[in-house]
Formats: sequence, C-alpha cells, structure tokens
Amino acid sequence: MKAAELIGIREFRIVDQDLPDPGPGQVQVRVAAVGICGSDLHNFTEGGIGDSPCKYPMILGHEPSGVVLKTGAGVSGLAAGDQFALEPAIACGECRLCRMGRENLCDNMRFMSSGGIPGFFRERVNVPAHNLIPVPKHVGLREATLIEPIAVALHSLSFASLKAGETAVVFGAGPIGLLTIAALKLAGAGRVWAVEPVAHRREMAKAMGADVVLDAAEPVATIWHDTGNRGVDLAFDCAAGVDTVNQCIGALTKTGRLIYTAIPAAVHVPFHAPGLRKKEISFFNVYRSNHQTEQARDILADHVALFAPMLTHAKPLDQIQQAFDLVTRYEDGVGKMLVTPA
Repeated sequence: MKAAELIGIREFRIVDQDLPDPGPGQVQVRVAAVGICGSDLHNFTEGGIGDSPCKYPMILGHEPSGVVLKTGAGVSGLAAGDQFALEPAIACGECRLCRMGRENLCDNMRFMSSGGIPGFFRERVNVPAHNLIPVPKHVGLREATLIEPIAVALHSLSFASLKAGETAVVFGAGPIGLLTIAALKLAGAGRVWAVEPVAHRREMAKAMGADVVLDAAEPVATIWHDTGNRGVDLAFDCAAGVDTVNQCIGALTKTGRLIYTAIPAAVHVPFHAPGLRKKEISFFNVYRSNHQTEQARDILADHVALFAPMLTHAKPLDQIQQAFDLVTRYEDGVGKMLVTPA
C-alpha cells in the first residue's frame, strides 16, 4: 500500500509499505479521506508540537473516515463495504485517569499520528473494532472526517459551562475556530464575535454563525465598545497567535472564562497576569476530546448542510505535499483540506 511519510520539516515522501491482516479484535479499513489538522501543520512547519518533537519518518493524519475491507478474529457485526469515521485515540482503559473517565489523558495513550504511532495518511490501516464510529448514510465519507474536530470543539464547550444567551469571542477562524463558533451557536450562545486576519476565513466564520467578524486590528477595543464596556462572558483562543491569549483576557468581563484550545508553537507562553487576577478569570486548557465523539457524530448528522461547506479542498495522497503547502499559505480560499488516499 502507499503511505505518506513526513521525513523532515516541510517534506513528505510517498512510500510502499506492507500491512498485515487485522489481528484479533481489529478491523482493516481502506482510508477514504483524512482532514489536515492544525497539529499536523505544527509537525509539518516546525518539526514537532511544543515540547514533542517529530519522530521521523512519521505518518500523520488523525481525522479519518474509511470503508471496511476485512475483520480480525472475534469481530462481528461488520462487513466489507461498511462505512465509518475512525477514532484515532487508543486508551488503555486501565490506568487511574481512564478509570476516572479522563481517557484523553490516559497514561498509556496510543494516539495514531503521534509518538511514533502511524496515523492515517495511508491507503489502509488496522484499528480496534471499537474505534469505528458508525455514521448515518446521509453523512458522506468526506463529511465524516469532521467528527474528530467537532468533538474537540465540544470538549472545549464542556469547560465553558455556557448559559443560554451568554456572549463569546473566538480568536482564530481556522477549522477548530469555525467549529467552535458553530458549536456555540447551536448550544444557545448569544452574540458571538470572531477575530481572524484572513479575509476568506472571516466570511466562513459568518457562514458558521458568527454575529460579528473582526480583523486582528484592535479587536479588544471593538468588543468593549460593542458590549457597553462590559466584555464577553467567554473567550476561546483557537489561534495561538503572538498575543491572542492576552487579547482573550482583555476582551473578557469580570468572572469570565477563557478556554485555550489552540496549540502554541512556543513551549512557554506569557500571560497578562494582572488581567487574569483582577477579573478572577477562570482558565481552561483543552487536550483533544473526551467522550464527545458520539455527540459530535449526531450534531454533524443533524447539521450536515452547516458543516459541509468547510470542506473546500481535497487532494490525493500523492499530492499531500501540495496540500500542506497550500494550507500553510492560506491560499485559494482554503477552509478544511482533505487528503484522499483512496
């Protein structure tokens, strides 16, 4: 089978690999489509994510969908041709955190596409049967790739404790920011501001439900003016820009909540401590998702027409280099880019 290996900063190669038959409890899947995630872009452009360097050669990709090819021993109820989204996280189920229900923080996590564990930018893959996520027939295989990032957005909202009508600002209208905007509006948020320097992304933010879209010039002053010098209840940093976390602090009202979904390139990020302290802002950090996958699937199924326009581009596996280059340059109105191995 063909696989795309990241072998250095901004450098992929296509290789031939063997894949054994699925083992007991496993399913072999033909990978149909995989979304390019922001963490993939960190690995591509920076050679790692924060303090986690790449382990070359590395197969990225963790927002996949696919079609069942064959099943291993002990797997029942599945047949060749069945279509699924695929969960990339394989938790141990036995450690302290798994027993607490915090599988996303599993001490023995095997997350496909990180830490030397191959991801989904390849034609076929063996996964545990319980990592297959059934999707309704009206949800296409391309749309099904959004389940994993929608689950991340929902996980961020689980910290937000949103009350109906509360106001929010989302910094960054990349895919996670767009999904956060949509999730906020579907959950009953009131006015939502989106802050994004790229023009076509601002238009996408409007389409996803943002009430106000701003460029990166003086967003805090604008938000304070718009709210009558009160500030917003919630601020989501989905950008990890040079100062976006501090702009979140500045935009928040007293007792506001700051949800840090973004992945910063730097290991240490400076915070405006007086703003956090004097407003008694609650700070929440988001790490992947936890028990939101089925809810994400159901929300997608109910609102396919809302989410599908995000999927603006797709390229085959042998053009993965061009796909990543285009996304990093924000060219051609790209929203979510898919790689289609088969």
